[in-house]
Amino acid sequence: MPDAPRTGTERPSTPPLSPMPEDWQRALAVVAHPDDLEYGAAAAVAEWTAAGREVTYLLVTRGEAGIDGLGPQECAAVREAEQRASAAVVGVRTVEFLDGHQDGVIEAGLPLRRDLSAAIRRHRPELLITLNHHDTWGGVAWNTPDHRVVGRAALDAAGDAGNRWIFPDLIAEQGLDPWDGVRWVAVAGSPYPTHAKEVGAGIERAVASLAEHRAYITGLEGAGQDPAAYARGFLEPMLRGAGDQYRGTPATLFQLYPR
Repeated sequence: MPDAPRTGTERPSTPPLSPMPEDWQRALAVVAHPDDLEYGAAAAVAEWTAAGREVTYLLVTRGEAGIDGLGPQECAAVREAEQRASAAVVGVRTVEFLDGHQDGVIEAGLPLRRDLSAAIRRHRPELLITLNHHDTWGGVAWNTPDHRVVGRAALDAAGDAGNRWIFPDLIAEQGLDPWDGVRWVAVAGSPYPTHAKEVGAGIERAVASLAEHRAYITGLEGAGQDPAAYARGFLEPMLRGAGDQYRGTPATLFQLYPR
């Protein structure tokens, strides 16, 4: 996640926000690292799964470069386990991790687009969720290369997945027929939000979900940091601040790209 917390006051002024679409059943969330979704998007995920929608998580890496005190192999195992536990808290049953992409140095290009296209064809989502692909977090903090690369690749892969002449080997080798059913791509954490998802009970589940990243939070904030207190202190102000831009109710904000 970004190095600096984000609040509603850090975003540029925007036009009035619209409610997120609700006429869908399957979503696929694609991000670079374990914990990326827990910094806000998971509150919306909790609301959607509680309403009976299916959300799947796809992580491009296992976050193996994310904890200074742990070597990459050990860190990857710890963070994968934390991500699976975190996803379960918000009702996500399927969590997948890609191989072949290295935390901190994810490369933009065809291999990543191909892997994401394959995942989209496999899961056939109507809503594709990803994280901020813009250069900054609201003009306050520089975004990391991994977030920028994965977010942009997800936007590209939404179209790639529907074209049989892009990555035709996915049909021949894996039996993955084109899927042109992605209707929207929703970018969480964007400095240019267009839509909002109100989160009520989802706040508590989102806090518990972020708190599952115990090793990461302790490594990020130092020994003695309580994960639950950290999660609440970060998420509640952010979600309530976002809600102030919408209807006065806590919310997760997205930049929505219709397709």
